[in-house]
Amino acid sequence: MKYANLTIKNWSVEDRPREKLLKNGIASLSDAEIIAILIGSGTRNQSALELSREILHGVNNNLRALGKLDIQALLHIKGIGQAKAVTILAALELGRRRAYAPGVDRTNISSSRDAFKIFQPLLGDLPHEEFWVLLLNRSNRVIDKICISKGGLTGTVIDTRLILKQALDRLTSGIILCHNHPSGNLDPSEADKKITEKIGKASRYMDISLIDHIIIGENSYFSFADTGIL
Repeated sequence: MKYANLTIKNWSVEDRPREKLLKNGIASLSDAEIIAILIGSGTRNQSALELSREILHGVNNNLRALGKLDIQALLHIKGIGQAKAVTILAALELGRRRAYAPGVDRTNISSSRDAFKIFQPLLGDLPHEEFWVLLLNRSNRVIDKICISKGGLTGTVIDTRLILKQALDRLTSGIILCHNHPSGNLDPSEADKKITEKIGKASRYMDISLIDHIIIGENSYFSFADTGIL
């Protein structure tokens, strides 16, 4: 059915996103319908759903690409004002936070992929580098994850003392280092190798094991432990 020149209120009840959600559940909605609910209204010439489809078309219908847009990029979309842009950004950020929100039980880390699953939602979409540390107890269960530093496109400053202080304060037995490469190149730099070696030596003096160092790309990762560098 064509809905040209009709607002969502003119549609049949079963095709309106809100009513469709209430009747069939959130999973029944398309990405565009969910965004239409978020932005609430369209423009004089477009319904909220048509505007949502245009937003998705601009990122090749890729939600991960949408998540990388900042407020200025959204404001450049015709029909998107500040309120709509803020709502979209807030929803995307909430989704990211949900992905790494702690559950009732502490996650057990048994492989590099387990660590990747924790950090990818945090770091995979960032346009700048961040350096994090994952703190583990003797059973390799997660105690906490902490951002140590934020940098620019090509690097960030890492303070070994701050990492060890966080580990000692939380009675940590093992740590996993993690940072992202916004460029997508997962090969460790010489600086990456040197800081890994430095932190490894320092942590051993404190009877803390450096278990791995993970470099995060958008959808993939590099593990120092898996490749035998550690």
